[in-house]
Amino acid sequence: MRPVTERDIRTSFVNCSKGEAQRLGLPKDFADLPWDDLDFLGWQDPGAPARSYLVAERDGRLVGIALRTASSSARGFTARSMCSLCLTTRTSGGVALMTARRTGEAGRQGNSVGQYLCGDLDCSLYVRDKKRSVASGVLDETISTEEKVARIRANLHTFLDKVIQ
Repeated sequence: MRPVTERDIRTSFVNCSKGEAQRLGLPKDFADLPWDDLDFLGWQDPGAPARSYLVAERDGRLVGIALRTASSSARGFTARSMCSLCLTTRTSGGVALMTARRTGEAGRQGNSVGQYLCGDLDCSLYVRDKKRSVASGVLDETISTEEKVARIRANLHTFLDKVIQ
């Protein structure tokens, strides 16, 4: 992903108001992000743990979406879950159901799209082995890093398309 500015981020959001985009908290480490290793910028709002954000390049422009994390009633439950973007397996709540309000009339009617995503939204780092999941019994994939990157980008675009359409 190419480096972006705070203004780029705030003007990219498609499923929240301009006021909400102006008030959202940026990542704590914004100045030190590893842009070359990111397929998208994803982070949890430092001031509101149930809110997360994802900004990605789509069709030559930045698209930002606001996400809500579903509350988990199974606290302490250690079952493994898989992220639908990077296919990383995580335990202990490392994967969460996140919902994004759809754009346009569908969004105004309250429609949303849900995906199971890594709670830290560090999917790009997991597929590049810059960050490791602590799930026990994780199977190693036999595909290359380049193939994993292509897969995460395809999964990301499919998710963005569902939110935007």
